[in-house]
Amino acid sequence: MRSPGDVLLISCYELGHQPLGVALPLGFLQRAGFEPDAMDIAVDNFDTAKIQRARFVGISVPMHTALRLGVRVAERVRALNPGAVVCFYGLYAALNADYLLEHGGDYCIGGEVEAPLVALAEALESAHVGNGGTAPTLPVEGVIQRGVAARPYLHRLPFALPARQALPTLDRYARLEYRGERRVTGYVEASRGCLHLCTHCPIPPVYGGRFFVIPEEIVLEDVRQQVQAGASHITFGDPDFLNGPGHSLSVIRTLHAEFPNVTFDVTTKVEHILKRGAILPELGRLGCLFVISAVESVSDWVLEILEKNHTREEIVEAVQVVRAAGIAPRPTWVAFTPWTTLGDYLDMLAFIEEHDLVDNVDPVQYTIRLLVPPGSYLCNRPEMKAHLGPLDQASFSYRWAHPDPRMDRLQKAVSALVEKDVSDGVDPAETFYRVWSLAAGRRAGFNAPPLPPDRLRAPRLSEPWFC
Repeated sequence: MRSPGDVLLISCYELGHQPLGVALPLGFLQRAGFEPDAMDIAVDNFDTAKIQRARFVGISVPMHTALRLGVRVAERVRALNPGAVVCFYGLYAALNADYLLEHGGDYCIGGEVEAPLVALAEALESAHVGNGGTAPTLPVEGVIQRGVAARPYLHRLPFALPARQALPTLDRYARLEYRGERRVTGYVEASRGCLHLCTHCPIPPVYGGRFFVIPEEIVLEDVRQQVQAGASHITFGDPDFLNGPGHSLSVIRTLHAEFPNVTFDVTTKVEHILKRGAILPELGRLGCLFVISAVESVSDWVLEILEKNHTREEIVEAVQVVRAAGIAPRPTWVAFTPWTTLGDYLDMLAFIEEHDLVDNVDPVQYTIRLLVPPGSYLCNRPEMKAHLGPLDQASFSYRWAHPDPRMDRLQKAVSALVEKDVSDGVDPAETFYRVWSLAAGRRAGFNAPPLPPDRLRAPRLSEPWFC
């Protein structure tokens, strides 16, 4: 498997950014002496020649959307190259391994995937696998195989520099939109996993409350290569940037010292904004334009079920703390859950308007319906058990229906409205008031407060899928 293209890594979707889920494993494989190739079907055409040449195909599935696409990719790989070994890897590979191993996958890897991925490729090479036949059971730690249960690989790794040369260029991905500019944006992570156990999050079932820092020199060198490739803004995609505040702040200080004109954004919990908010003013001075935070709901009952460790009142405080640091807050939401009433939904919209967040929330956030994947901690909550239906393996989630059928109908109607408005290029603020009108049952002629189209809007990425 040492010939060029013998190993092929495929990204299906990574939130609109150049896929680190491929770039980092590429670096590990190159360091081990392989000559891997890559394909990102989110921006590139499906390259049949690469598929036919490969002996080992790794499909990156870090999120639900990527997984749904990845299964279809595996089907095409099997049709084009029946002898290739197929491995799903990433967060959702671990959660859905049973289904994936029955539907196109030979192996699955979750957790810190890079070391097991390299070890699997080496073991397959030693066993002369990849030219057809049944993939064997191999003694590789962290690799899930038919009939062999394996825990996600959770060991600190000797990180390699992400290899981005085989990927599409940065200018083909999401841009920062701010002050009338569209800036090329890079993407890095300073840590992986999370200390927290929010019940609806897919990370705790895999990481179990653990997180790992990526060495500062690796993070900064990756920033350097992306700035050299044209990036003037960097997204830190850590599940929570303030899990390790000392490490994160050290990275940012060095980044700013080297590239004082490069801006950045981060993601962190409301809880951390309040507990560690003293460092936010410095982040603002060093170029942080916005902070994404999974607010999820303004219902204290829903927040308790999701174990978010914050309250509605603390959301208000966190918004104020972020703004006082000169940073724009960008809250994300789980707008529809089995416990969210129509009153709660309307309250969320009123909260957004009251706290001047209309331009800080992407319209897709008004449509998000709770996803309950296999292994979800939510399955252990009695509040969820009362609504939990069967596992729909093909959809990679448990079914649930709202006890008030109006809410399921509203979610579908809001989704259709938002999808059409985004397609038509409607001002997101206008969409917000159209959603509010629909939810409140107002007449079609409801007049929203006018917002000038040339207003200064909060900074955002052109790809709205933050969650």
